[in-house]
Amino acid sequence: MIRFAYALLFYLVQPLVWLRLAWRARRQPEYRRHLGERYGFYAAPPPPPLLWLHAVSVGETRAAEPLIQALLAEYPGHSLLLTHMTPTGRATGAELAGKHAPRLAQAYLPYDLPDACARFLDHFKPRVGLLMETEIWPNLIAAAHARALPLLLVNARLSPKSQRAYQRFPLPPLIRPALKKLAAVAAQTPADASRLESLGAQNVRVTGNLKFDVTPAREKLQLGADWRQALGRRPVWLAASTREGEEALILDAFVRLGLGPPGGLLLLLVPRHPQRFDEVAALVEERRLPFRRRGRGQFPAPETRVWLGDSMGEMPAYFAAADIALIGGTLLPFGGQNLIEAAACGCPVLAGPHTYNFAQATEDALARGAARRVADADDAARTAQALLADRAALAAMRQAALEFGQAHRGASARTIGLIKEFGSTKTGAVDYNRRDCGNFRD
Repeated sequence: MIRFAYALLFYLVQPLVWLRLAWRARRQPEYRRHLGERYGFYAAPPPPPLLWLHAVSVGETRAAEPLIQALLAEYPGHSLLLTHMTPTGRATGAELAGKHAPRLAQAYLPYDLPDACARFLDHFKPRVGLLMETEIWPNLIAAAHARALPLLLVNARLSPKSQRAYQRFPLPPLIRPALKKLAAVAAQTPADASRLESLGAQNVRVTGNLKFDVTPAREKLQLGADWRQALGRRPVWLAASTREGEEALILDAFVRLGLGPPGGLLLLLVPRHPQRFDEVAALVEERRLPFRRRGRGQFPAPETRVWLGDSMGEMPAYFAAADIALIGGTLLPFGGQNLIEAAACGCPVLAGPHTYNFAQATEDALARGAARRVADADDAARTAQALLADRAALAAMRQAALEFGQAHRGASARTIGLIKEFGSTKTGAVDYNRRDCGNFRD
């Protein structure tokens, strides 16, 4: 009954969903494309048999890369459908689709509406479904369960904050049955596994974080090395994947640090969301800091103080060019972005107080000496300045970062093992004669 009410409410708010799409399309016109897919209407599907992996946006898509490679290698006779919810996730996935064509196809996952979910599953007829990280959609899971389609939640994480939210009425009667219908869960850490089990998840295994298995592209690392060589001995402080409100704090702390002579410390500022690139550029201009924009092909001159990283898909290059990186989302309560990619590139890390999205990885990095905790933007600026003056300490952090990344690899292989155990990929295993989305009495 609670899922019926949820579905009814979702139908009723569709006009607001359309307004939100229109609003977001003002900054990202890509939101106007493939609208039919958001309601379960698609072009011809890839050839069967088909595996399906859902990665909602950029971070999940990047994390999925090693799993995609492992799936294509493990199941050579299968195609793979990669679904997303955001244009930036789809654009990131397009790079992978190009590498693995024609076996890898892309589409948007429809909204969690019963008829849209049914159309999606009946159109593509996947043999197994994999949902990345925290994608718990009750109607989608019910539709898969009605068709005996095994769904697994992989690279799963659940912060204490999200756990508390899911435990508040009316979510438990909605989330608990959905989690119980999953065939299995591959959790990142024991803490994630425990929190998911408390909400009703079954067959939960700790497989590690897929992000540790991501290998930075050689061409991106070389690009960063070329930038580093062109900058010479000039120190570079990177603020990576910053969120709204953090850029102003970082820029003000950078100014208070003291700019020094031309050719001094360069702030490489990379916002997480591309729709905010111009907004962040305006923040830099307000402070009258000479800056260049990577998205316009501009490289820092000696008088440049800020280099705005307004490009997509070049984060490994930014990490390779930097001496030290502050991880965005950690200064304000966003929960933090991924520090694992920085470690894989050998870049020492500074992390603010808000790291609950990557709590275990952050604590492990701190324990190994690959990262340091800072209290706020000013503390980050002072710590970066002190480390840049102590090259021996910085070199030790760089080595610790590389060792930290290598020590946690192997999640892809463990996840494949779980898929083999709980996710049947045998032809005929799924009943696509069902046309419903599961009954609403659960």
